[in-house]
Amino acid sequence: MLTVLLVTFPFFALVLAGFVAAHRRMLPLEAIPGLNGFVLYFALPAMLYRFGSTTPIAQLLDASVAGVYVVCALVMVAFAIAMTRNARIRWNDASLGALVAAFPNTGFMGVPLLAALLGPTSVGPVIVLIMVDMIITSSLCVALSRLDEGEGHGGQAMIDAGKKALRGVAANPMPWAILLGAAASAVEFTLPKPVEQTVWLLADAASPVALFTIGAVLARSQLQANHPMPLSDYVPVALMKLVLHPLLMLGVGTAAIQLGVPLEPFALSVMVLIAALPSASNVSLLAERLGADNGRIARIILVTTAAAFLTFSGAVALLI
Repeated sequence: MLTVLLVTFPFFALVLAGFVAAHRRMLPLEAIPGLNGFVLYFALPAMLYRFGSTTPIAQLLDASVAGVYVVCALVMVAFAIAMTRNARIRWNDASLGALVAAFPNTGFMGVPLLAALLGPTSVGPVIVLIMVDMIITSSLCVALSRLDEGEGHGGQAMIDAGKKALRGVAANPMPWAILLGAAASAVEFTLPKPVEQTVWLLADAASPVALFTIGAVLARSQLQANHPMPLSDYVPVALMKLVLHPLLMLGVGTAAIQLGVPLEPFALSVMVLIAALPSASNVSLLAERLGADNGRIARIILVTTAAAFLTFSGAVALLI
């Protein structure tokens, strides 16, 4: 366990550094969108392209990994909404809460962390899971969040929201970087050396800047979410993310293997560790844009990120 903590500590320490910097205003809150923009539009796409282009195409097209992960994501979304929706927490808040229960911080944290822990062979399953969460999980939850809108027109609002979510996915550079990397892998294409070195430099910057940015985003959310809230509004969802999600992934994946699904045990271990990650920090921005209770979402993300230092490290110690 100590060996695992020594590996995971620098990653969570960078998150803490970003949190302290923003909380103490050493990093102006106005600068955080700029950090987010650098990570989202430059560093992470470069990292994902590098991993995609250097990973065998068969690993990037693993239907078994995608299928098991989709099943677990749908179960988590349905369960979280069923357990949290009430007279006060309506579809909008319940759906965004379900998204943080089912959507791990794979892009900002999972890619560099799993690569450090398990090596480059873990990248194939991780990229598949990123695509599933961006295209299916997030689009579904955004569509469900619109069911509160209108009298008797919730269904149409859900369809419109689903289309808007898919347009958002199409405008996101991360899936395009993955697809371009996969295409490069399939045809064994390599970039010209000066271009490749530029992309690789950006990719090397992705991990530290992304982790620092997570902490800064969490600090900003906490500073802006200053209204009191009962623990029952956010702690159960945090427990779903850190405990139920990885256990569900392990159970469904093990059952799939026993039923003859060609899912590699190593890929299942990667999937369980991804599920054990804290909630995706960018859901806070999405909640703010959709008019959900961003204070609740921010608290869930903050609790899962803080607790994951121990829970995620424990999952690594058990699986590796």
